[in-house]
Amino acid sequence: MRARLAMPLALIAALSVTATACSSSGKDTPRSDEKNVPAAASGAADYNPQPYDKIKDGGTYTTVGTFDDQGNPFNVNSTLTAARVWAWYNADAITYSPTGEVQYNPDYYSDVRVTVEGGNQKVTLTINPKAVFNDGTPIDWTAIAATWKANNGSDKRFAPLSTNGYDQITSVEKGADAKQAVITFKGVNASWSSLFTTFLHPRAATVAHFNDAYVKKAHPEWGAGPYTVGSWDTHSGNITFVRNPKWWGKKGKLDKRVYVNLESTAAVNAFKNGEIDLASAVDAESLNQVKGLKGSEIRSGGSPFEYSLYFNTESTVLADQEVRKAIEESIDRAQIAKIQFQGLDYSEPLPGSAVLYSFQKGYRDNLSSVLTYAPEEAKKSLDAAGWKAGADGVRAKGGRKLEVGYTLLGDDPLDKALAGAFTAMLKPVGVRLVVKKADEADFADILSERKFDLFLSGNRSMDPFGARYLCDFYCSDRESNLTGAGSPALDAEIRATTEIADLDEQVAAVNEVEQKALREYAFLPLFSGPSTYAVKNGLVNAGATIFHNPLPETVGWQK
Repeated sequence: MRARLAMPLALIAALSVTATACSSSGKDTPRSDEKNVPAAASGAADYNPQPYDKIKDGGTYTTVGTFDDQGNPFNVNSTLTAARVWAWYNADAITYSPTGEVQYNPDYYSDVRVTVEGGNQKVTLTINPKAVFNDGTPIDWTAIAATWKANNGSDKRFAPLSTNGYDQITSVEKGADAKQAVITFKGVNASWSSLFTTFLHPRAATVAHFNDAYVKKAHPEWGAGPYTVGSWDTHSGNITFVRNPKWWGKKGKLDKRVYVNLESTAAVNAFKNGEIDLASAVDAESLNQVKGLKGSEIRSGGSPFEYSLYFNTESTVLADQEVRKAIEESIDRAQIAKIQFQGLDYSEPLPGSAVLYSFQKGYRDNLSSVLTYAPEEAKKSLDAAGWKAGADGVRAKGGRKLEVGYTLLGDDPLDKALAGAFTAMLKPVGVRLVVKKADEADFADILSERKFDLFLSGNRSMDPFGARYLCDFYCSDRESNLTGAGSPALDAEIRATTEIADLDEQVAAVNEVEQKALREYAFLPLFSGPSTYAVKNGLVNAGATIFHNPLPETVGWQK
């Protein structure tokens, strides 16, 4: 599952970078020192992996976090926060290794068989006979069928995050008994495992419950797993998970898993004060504050995150593709990355795809094929399009100024520095960037209601099959396409890639089609960065895990 970030996690830490440090050179050349840039972003993992028997029984694990507006991770308005919270009291049936190998959890799927008959793939899931939802309902084939029906797009009343893959399934049927689900696809789907990493209780898969039941609410009775909800404080936003007495597998090692609702900028101080056990350290200032703290360590590795600039093509000025292209040509992405990574002793190639990372097999820099940093060319294009510079340097056309809004969440200095960088880069081209402040709590509403012109946001890949998400980014009829760009003809080309059975061939086709999608000039990949955490000594199976999500019962404190 690929989930939207609940907040701009790349931009949460406090780094004072003045806007004057962000000014653009104005030269039509890349600003990066290419000879010093690695060929790929880091693919290393760093999370102190330990087996179950090396973990203490007991203890509490506390981090910053809270529930999100939409807590159903299958819903289009869900976020990374929703997916993370969900995983602590619902099924983690399929996970991945840090590098993306599939791992089946026998507590849910006791046997998995994949066959191809007549060109169509059949997946048979045999469900653990002990598996049961907390309300006593057996976990059986009906849960798999309900999850499919809610997400396949056939009933437009549902609002799924993605129909990709689910819409390729022709049936989910009872197998040898109710504890066996037989899933039949039209054609072959090599990334099918990403569709059923978790699943819904059949009661949660009605239209009303799928869309609304989890809005600022938990439903532990519909959950399953080693932990369940202990407290869900709608006033403070804090959440506590405790051991689930109805769990049939290995018990959770922790007594409690706690999320405390603090502003993102408060996380480092909370870690320094011993209030939390892990904090993200994404910039130089936060990293320097936590480096060398007694009883702690730094864990840093690769990141399946990517942060991009989204253009709302439904806004008046940005409906003009020439304007969008000129803005993209005026943004020095290498300088933006330099600001973001200042003081981190980290570098990476500029990202060139929405769906694959440079450390993955088959990755190609598709953006460089359609865009170069060329502010002088941007000026010429705007001239030709009739946008003439005024006395104040701001272009105008038909009595309208070339002013574009930029939505800025929160008060973080690094966020402000990046906004200042964009402003400084666009000013010489004749574009006035109007920075509009908003609260972090408004994030989901800003996206779902498309209340922005330009917006910096990120995505985390929850599985290694990025090619299957091309439509979510670029199809014109998808709610998950935040830009609104695209066309029916492009949609058809994108959807044709989902029918390619061989993963390598699919990735190659996706690379070709993504170049066409990027020529809409509505989506600009900016940076990924490392996953870096300050962690209390002894915490196991937590940190930079890339594609891996350690099972909740394996997170705890080392013996």
